[in-house]
Formats: sequence, C-alpha cells, structure tokens
Amino acid sequence: MEKMDRKKLLLVSLMIFSMFFGAGNLIFPPQLGQLSGTNMIVALGGFLISAVGLPVLAIVVVAKAGGLHILASRVHGKFAFAFTVLIYLSIGPFLGIPRAASLAFEMGISPFMPSSFAGSRLPLFIYTLVFFGIAFWLCMTPTKLVSRFGKILTPSLLILIISVFVCSLFKPIGAFSSPIGDYAQSPLLKGFLEGYMTMDAIAALNFGIVITVALKQMGIKEEKALISNSIKSGAIAGLFLIIIYGMLAYLGAVSKVRFGITENGAQTLTNVVFYLFGHKGSVLLGLIFSLACLTTSVGLLTSCSQYFSRLMPKVSYRAWVTILTVSSTVFANVGLTNILKFSVPALTAIYPMAIVLMILAFADDFIKGNTYVYLFTMVCTSFVSILDALSQFGLKFGMLNYLPLYSKGLGWIVPALVGALMGIGYGALKGKTFERNKPLKSNKVSA
Repeated sequence: MEKMDRKKLLLVSLMIFSMFFGAGNLIFPPQLGQLSGTNMIVALGGFLISAVGLPVLAIVVVAKAGGLHILASRVHGKFAFAFTVLIYLSIGPFLGIPRAASLAFEMGISPFMPSSFAGSRLPLFIYTLVFFGIAFWLCMTPTKLVSRFGKILTPSLLILIISVFVCSLFKPIGAFSSPIGDYAQSPLLKGFLEGYMTMDAIAALNFGIVITVALKQMGIKEEKALISNSIKSGAIAGLFLIIIYGMLAYLGAVSKVRFGITENGAQTLTNVVFYLFGHKGSVLLGLIFSLACLTTSVGLLTSCSQYFSRLMPKVSYRAWVTILTVSSTVFANVGLTNILKFSVPALTAIYPMAIVLMILAFADDFIKGNTYVYLFTMVCTSFVSILDALSQFGLKFGMLNYLPLYSKGLGWIVPALVGALMGIGYGALKGKTFERNKPLKSNKVSA
C-alpha cells in the first residue's frame, strides 16, 4: 500500500481542521466553559463526542463508502441524488457559506465600527466583497489548498488562538465557578447537545471530495491508501480540534467570575481578549473570526464546485466557483438574522438524516447490508426531522411533543430505532441476500 510521509499528512490534517473550524466553533466552547464551570471537563467530554467524534466518523464512513453519493445510494438511487444535492446546496451557497461570511462580519468587525455606521449596509457589502474575493482567489487553484491552508492560514489561526490562551496563563482572568442550569444536573448530555448544534458532521460529508482530491495530488492513487490516509488525516484534525476546544472552554470557564454571564460565546471571547490586550484586541479578534470563517468558506466553495462540476461536466470547476461565489456574496448581504431564519430549520431537517446514514454505514457489517434497514430507518427519521423543521416556521405538530428527547432536539432517535427494527424484521421475512441499491446511471459522481 502506498505511504505518505508525515509532513504531507500533517498538512492535509491542518487543511481539514481549518475547513471545520468556523466562527460557530469559536463561540460554542467559551459559552460551554462559562456555564459549566467546575463541571467543564465532563461537559467538554460530551461536546467532543458530538463536535469532534461525529465529523471524524463522517470522514471515515464517506472514505470507506467511496463518496457521499455512493453512501446515500444504500437507501435508494433517487434518494442519493436528491439528498446529496440538498446537502451541498444547504451547507454551501444557500446557507452555510453566506452564514460564515455574515457571522465573521457580525462578530469580528461590526462591534468595533464607529456608531455613525449603525444601520448602514455598506460595511457588510464591502466586507463580503473582500472576503469572497480572497475566497474566490484561493478556490481557483485547489491544488494549492493543502499548501496554503497547511503552511499559512491554519498555522496563523492556531497561533492567534494559542496566544490568547497562553496570555491568560500569565495574566490570570479568574477561577472556575459553580455550574449553571443543565450543566449542573447533566453536564455530559448538555455538552453533547451543544456539540451536536455545531452540525459539523454535514460539513464533513461535503469535505470528503476535497480530501480525496488533495491526497491524489500528493501521489496517493490506490483506493486502500486513499481510505487509510483520509482516516488518519481526519483523526489528526480531530486531535487539533480537541486541543483548541479545550483552550476555548478554559477561557470561558475562568471568565465568569470577572465578567459575569454573557449572552453568547462571542461576547465572552471579546471580554477576554479586551482584558488581555486592551482595545487593540479588537484587531486580534477580527482576524481570528475572519480567518476561521474564510477557511471554512473556501473548503465549502471548493467541495461544492468540485461536486457540481462532476455532476454536470459541461460546466467547468472554475465556472462553478464563480457562480457559487457570486451567489454566496448576494445571500450574505441579506444579513445574518435573515439567513438564520432559514438555515436553522433547513439544518434541522437534514442533520438527523446525515447522522443516521453515518451510523448505519458504521454498523453495515452488523446489519449485513440489509437495504431495508437503510430505507425504513431513513423514512422514519426524515418524517420526524422534516416535521420538526416545519414547526419552526409556525406549523404545529402536537404529536412531536410525545417523542422521547424531543425537547432536547433529539426526537428523531426513537423513530430511527423503530425504523431499524422494522427493516431488520422485514428483511428477515423476505429471507434473501441483500444487494446494494445502485446510484442513478445519469448521476454517477464520486462524492
């Protein structure tokens, strides 16, 4: 089997880390630390299971399956086409990418602008033009992503975050305090739910194609070597995420005594950075948020463009980069509040299906390729997740309230289990050897 040297593997791992680590990943850990206090370690453990474990699992199952489209084809060919396109559109140009740019502006730039700009759309427009201009330039040469991410962008982001953490050790902020709310009663579950809300597992499903392309450009051609190095690089990226999440959670945990409880993790980070560096810290904070969102956006733009250029070969990769960059710029200027109104329900519908698909793939040997398990489980899961998403637009479905864990945002778990049992039972009644559902011939793509 082909081998890749450690330096190249590290560069790919840093690229994966930077694609995962967006502004949302900066916000959740400090808030968790602040509210969990002395229970931070336990809460962080739950957070890491869902915020790191699920994305790494997604990389593993996509690599082993040979791509998201092939993985989704285990449910049905038509489902694979619709689900894969929906995943790329939702996490890409319609929601994920515009949200990243808007969030970077709102958290890293807007709070430090003069009051005379209040209510003006011009600063956001100028910022998104610059932001997506840089993203466009980076995406036009995907062969250089590993080098630029691994050698420049990711190390810069890591240095900035580590600098804040190290300074907090030499200039102590405060001490751990008592946990609050659910973090006092069930810190592990609460931490898991917070990590679940990062929804990085969906992004991981998208990034599989970028990882494969990057490895091929480094000379890895054999299928086994591609799978092995995808898993290794994903695991190393997960280790970096664990370290950075731990630092950010610590900053939040020691901030409560000095600053009190803030509304979100962005305010927590702002207070910490200003305490450590004064008002000059606004530049540091702006750089951290902008870099985090830029690398994630470049990863999403690249993966979406590569996927759609394979789905529709007549439209080149460069053309897709242009189309998606322009559309993302337009949607970003709608404003973060309006984007969130649609992104949260959309991701509420998609995310449970993505998680269930990954778990089924992971347990594929146990269920012995039973296609009915995939089909029945996905039908039950999607029924609940879609109704849950519609309820966020004002439609009421009272029956959802009777589902266990629904109030925690996990109402799909029991229906998914029921669907799996139905699939196993129906498969046993049919009493035949199972074969994979094949992708639609007209839509054969490798991701």
